[in-house]
Amino acid sequence: MQPTYLPWSGYFGLMNDVDIFIYLDSVQFSRRSWQQRNQIKTSNGPTWLSIPVLKKGKRDQLIHEVEIDHSASFSESHVRSMVLNYKKSIFFDDYSGGIFSRIRNTNSSLCEYNIEIIKYISDILEIKTKTIRSSELNSSGKKADLLAAICQEVGATEYISVPGSSDYLDKSDAFIDAGIPVSYFNYIHPEYPQLFGEFLPYMSVIDMLFNCGSQSSTIIQNGIIRNK
Repeated sequence: MQPTYLPWSGYFGLMNDVDIFIYLDSVQFSRRSWQQRNQIKTSNGPTWLSIPVLKKGKRDQLIHEVEIDHSASFSESHVRSMVLNYKKSIFFDDYSGGIFSRIRNTNSSLCEYNIEIIKYISDILEIKTKTIRSSELNSSGKKADLLAAICQEVGATEYISVPGSSDYLDKSDAFIDAGIPVSYFNYIHPEYPQLFGEFLPYMSVIDMLFNCGSQSSTIIQNGIIRNK
């Protein structure tokens, strides 16, 4: 999975369901994607929190090459939005300090910035899965060929994919040729208590943490379904 900003709960469900989790940071960066933004719930519905990145002269960058534009002072805006919308949640005081200190991180690398936040939340959720960045490996190729090569390099005996990748995985023989079976990770979003009325799924996992605290890990696990 690409290292995304403040991922949703299903991201951590997948991470916890595997033996090795690969941050796919050696592929092309997509602007206005989950790599640089995510949603939180507010009294007016979902709202985007977006990280500005440097663009001039930087077309066709790989994810691990993208740099954050800290001149926009986005971090304080994100913190204010979280305080405004979550300060009345039950577990806000338990987690906000740690999350805010990482949002205020001045690391110039978007990839490293996101991974630092993901690692912190993973620790809260007691996820012990080994992680590797694809940019640290020697594998090359595109789409299914790249994924199969990565799996071979790390010695995988099975590849667990998100359903959205089935469009190109099912059309490729890369995993068949590699002798590695593919399973699809489906996540049925569990409901949990939220502020501001009717339940909204697919918010950043911080929505769950602030509202459910230590129960978040169990709630996440309740949504996992694996299909061969």
